Amino acid sequence: MEEDLEAASEHGTVSLWWGDLIGARFARNADVPHYAASTMKLPLVIAVLRKAARGEIVLAAPVEVHNSFTSVADGSTFSVDPAEDDDPGTWSAAEHGTTRSVLQLCDHAITHSGNLAANILLEMVGLDEIAHVLHAAGCSDQTVIRRGIEDARAREAGITNTVTAADLGRLMASLARHDTALGGALVCAPVEAMLSRSRHRNQIPAGLPSGVTTANKTGWVDGVSHDVCLVRPLDQAPFVLSICTTTHLSETAAAGLVASLAKDVWRIFTE
Repeated sequence: MEEDLEAASEHGTVSLWWGDLIGARFARNADVPHYAASTMKLPLVIAVLRKAARGEIVLAAPVEVHNSFTSVADGSTFSVDPAEDDDPGTWSAAEHGTTRSVLQLCDHAITHSGNLAANILLEMVGLDEIAHVLHAAGCSDQTVIRRGIEDARAREAGITNTVTAADLGRLMASLARHDTALGGALVCAPVEAMLSRSRHRNQIPAGLPSGVTTANKTGWVDGVSHDVCLVRPLDQAPFVLSICTTTHLSETAAAGLVASLAKDVWRIFTE
């Protein structure tokens, strides 16, 4: 795997963290920050369910689906581009003036990686609540969520979201353990169930044998391709694999790179 990682680094920055549910087994460039892309939706949805567990949000409550948000940079308004969002259910509600429940928005933010759903949820919980989730999972200061998706004014002002492979791994392991700091099974079990239904399986799951149980959250934009995945083999202990890449590769090639590294990890895991 070392050789493959070395070769992969020719394309840009490739970070990998692999561990059990307690700690790291192997790491390379795992503390290097990358633009978060849609991986930010994992701590966001945990934050929503955590507030619900405290009785501060009702998951069944209907929510008006809207597409106007306030920039954290200057208070101006911005919208999400439907062409950049693979979440037909939430957009259908926006177009027809119907509602979605809080839980449905959470599910779409994870399973479809819905941008519109994520920004509506972010309005509900706020950035501080996400920071509390990251802290509770033991993440470093390198992983920060500071703005919503497609907040161009914030991006121009240098306000961004970053993650490390190690921190995504720690967060997923904490979720898999049903840590009380994240809200226990009441929060963690439904989030893992959402992750197991992810529609985006062309990265880590694509490198694993068919039939292996996975729960993953991807993130991708031009030049960035990430995946963090909880793997539950049938007859062996579960593990977490987190891979972040910032490269000059195409979207397809970058996803293939992540899948190939996952295949290497599986081979070593089963030796």
